[in-house]
Formats: sequence, structure tokens, C-alpha cells
Amino acid sequence: MTRASLIGAFETGYGKLGSGAQKLAQRAALGAVKDAGLEPRDIALVVLSNSMGGTLSGQDMVRAQVWLRGVGFGDIPMLNVENACAGGSSAVYNAMLAVQAGVEPVLVVAVEKMFTGSREATIEALERGLPADLRGAYATRFDGVAPSLLTGFNALWARRMLDDGRATLEQIAAAAVKSRLHASMNPVAQHRACLTLEEVLKAPPVVDPLTRPMCSSFTDGACGVVMAPEDGRSPVLRGAVVVSGDGTMEWHDRTTALASSLWESAGIGAGDVDVIEVHDVTAAEELWTLEAIGLFAEGEAGAATAAGDTSFGGRALLVNPSGGLIARGHPVGATGLSQIVEITHHLRRTAGRRQQGSPRIGATFNCGGITDGDASVMVATAIEAGKR
Repeated sequence: MTRASLIGAFETGYGKLGSGAQKLAQRAALGAVKDAGLEPRDIALVVLSNSMGGTLSGQDMVRAQVWLRGVGFGDIPMLNVENACAGGSSAVYNAMLAVQAGVEPVLVVAVEKMFTGSREATIEALERGLPADLRGAYATRFDGVAPSLLTGFNALWARRMLDDGRATLEQIAAAAVKSRLHASMNPVAQHRACLTLEEVLKAPPVVDPLTRPMCSSFTDGACGVVMAPEDGRSPVLRGAVVVSGDGTMEWHDRTTALASSLWESAGIGAGDVDVIEVHDVTAAEELWTLEAIGLFAEGEAGAATAAGDTSFGGRALLVNPSGGLIARGHPVGATGLSQIVEITHHLRRTAGRRQQGSPRIGATFNCGGITDGDASVMVATAIEAGKR
């Protein structure tokens, strides 16, 4: 079977940006195509991911066709993907299938514009990643407790970690300290100021037990990759899996099942991974995910993180070198692709100050939406460095 290589990659930068969704999408698209050594007319298919453009940017449907018109792509086929926070990685999955079917090269673009002047509108758009028929019950459950329904769920999981003895509050805070350190080396990250453990613990609370630096925030940004058949030089997708949760499994059990499928499809084990980007919508979620996918035994990820094992020069694999969702940023529909772009940089040895050695295998774990405590969608990838 043909394997898909990542032959071009680009990011606009993340944070509160002055450009709208259209300009961001165009920058990412043209940047990725240029990085691949191509022209827009060379692209055979475009797959664009965006989650909240209808609510926040006034563009329902045909977003790729509207946002990318006039910059050289002409009448190239374009597909649109909306899959909550996992949209960017879902777009890559679709592009991989296209390359395997002989359609190439494929451009994947992911973009989100979350800062629009109305915090309430952005929160409402985010909560549309929950089933409409369950939102009323969730609102009753978290009324007066959490600033948003999604934050409420994540705080529940963080408290469960503490209550079960899987981690301490200091270890959760240590994950946030690490993320800020990593982001300080990432020129496109949103939150690049380093913080001490004490500063994280004493920061303004969001919802018990989480403080502001332990949580992801609104983020604008876009990124792109170009995918083509394996060329022997570029990083190649060794495996990619997607699962859709229906409420029959708990979120972290679903993560474990997803990881098992990824390791099997890629022909590797968790211990083969050198660098990873996980969906740390909170610092606590980073720790739980590392255990759920088999990188650490239950209750060990927190201690390892606090000891520096998952940072530069640590004894374990490198975790979220970009700064992750809580420091690089969480531009929802672009988050999954930004993870893949980061891993691509490391496998190409172009990660700058974040480069650690010559990693061979990278992985990403990306999630979107919540259905009765289950993940509505999860996407995981395993990416291998080129051989020359």
C-alpha cells in the first residue's frame, strides 16, 4: 500500500491575531505549498478543516472554496471537514486516503479564528461540540461551577486524578510549567512566558482544581501540510486511526483503545515513540493521556513530569515540545494539524531550539467533542522520519 509523506509544512503563529480566518487560511495554504517546492496549480486536492467559521466568521459551508479563492488554486477540488477539536487530524486522515488512492499531492489546511470580540459567542460555539440534546442536562450539572460545560468535564477528570491518587496538584502544575518552558522556545506559540510552580499554583482559578495556566485558552491560527507518496526523504505516516465515541466508553478507556489500534496498525509499541504531541486541553489531561496510551503506568506520569523526564534532556520521551494546547495554543479546528506539523519539524530536524537529537518515531493524539463522558471523535497518528 502507498504510504503518504509530509513533504511541506507551515504555521502562521498562534494567539490573538489581527487577521481573519480567510487571510490566515491563505497564509497557511501558500506557505505549505511553497515549503513543498510546489505551486498552487500543482495541487490535486485541498482538504480544509475549520470548526467554528459558521458561528464566528460568518462562513457556513464551502469554506475552502471561499477562503482560498483568488490565490492560484483555480478549480482544484476542495473538501471541507468539521470534526470539532479533531478536525485538523481528521483532514490529514482523509488526505492520507486520497494519496493511497492515487490522488496527489494533497494540501491540508486547518484554520480557526476564535477572538472575535465576544467571549460569550466563542464559548457558545465551543459548546456546540456537545450533543444538542444533552446540553441542557450538562448546563444543570455545571451551573455556577464552571465557566463552560467543556471546562466542567475536564475539571471533573482532574479532580478524579487527585482523588484516586494518580497525581498531586503539584505534579499537574509541573506539567503546565513544562509546557510554558517548551513554548518559550517556540516562536509561533501563544504563551511564551515561563512560569514557576508557585506561579502556576497561585494563578487565578478557572474551576477547582485548575488554575488559568493549567488550561488551554482561545487561540487564532492556521497551519498546513502537503502530502504525497512516500519519497524516502520526508516524514511518512506510518499509521493513522480514527474512532467515534458514542457514550458507551469513558474518555480515557476510549484513549487506551485508540492507542492499541494505532500501535497495531503502525507495527510499533508505545516504547518506540521518541516525541509526542498529546491533547492537553488541561495539564491534568496530559498526565492521564500519557498513562492511558501506555507510555507510563498508572500514577507514574505525574512524578515523571515533575522530575523533568518528559522535557528536554529527560529520561523518557519528549512530550508536547510545541508547548501543547495550554501554551502553544488550541485553535480548535487547527489543533490536530498543528500537532502533526510540530512532529514533522522534529522528524525533519528543523525544530530549532526544540530539536532533541534525531528522533525516528513521533506520534499525535487528538480529541474532539464530548458525548456522555466519552470522546465524540479521536484521531491518532504515528509518523516516521525519512530514511535519507
